[in-house]
Amino acid sequence: MALSGKLIGYVEISKSGDIFHDLLRHKPHEMTAIAPTKLHDCKLHEGERGAVGSVISWHFTHEGKKKISKQIIESVNEENHTIVFKVIGGELVDELYTSFKHIFHVEPKGDRQVATWTLEFERPNTSVPYPTSVMDYICNIVKDIDAHNHTI
Repeated sequence: MALSGKLIGYVEISKSGDIFHDLLRHKPHEMTAIAPTKLHDCKLHEGERGAVGSVISWHFTHEGKKKISKQIIESVNEENHTIVFKVIGGELVDELYTSFKHIFHVEPKGDRQVATWTLEFERPNTSVPYPTSVMDYICNIVKDIDAHNHTI
């Protein structure tokens, strides 16, 4: 029996949710220029960039190792800047977790915005760790993007 889990990470951002939503949905390949030591490539395999049902793969370095994550865009909500990515290939689901989803959305917080990442996953057993290092990695990329957008 799989063990379901959820981690939520919050990063206060200075730019609007539109910038992050547009970058993740329509221009993820541009993130490699913003965080080149972390993200190396984002390839489109099926569909159109940003469309529900599209399949992309990320090539990245995490914990000193080059990895790949193949994902399908499950849903998009323009109004609250939400994108749901289901991981369908790569180390996360091929070697560690039974299932894995990334959910991104942005919400207002006073005069600022908060980027929220939710990781929903199933571990096959208790020896598989919670993906806290994945959450830290993603939150650091959000910080890199926010810092980069200050210079635009």
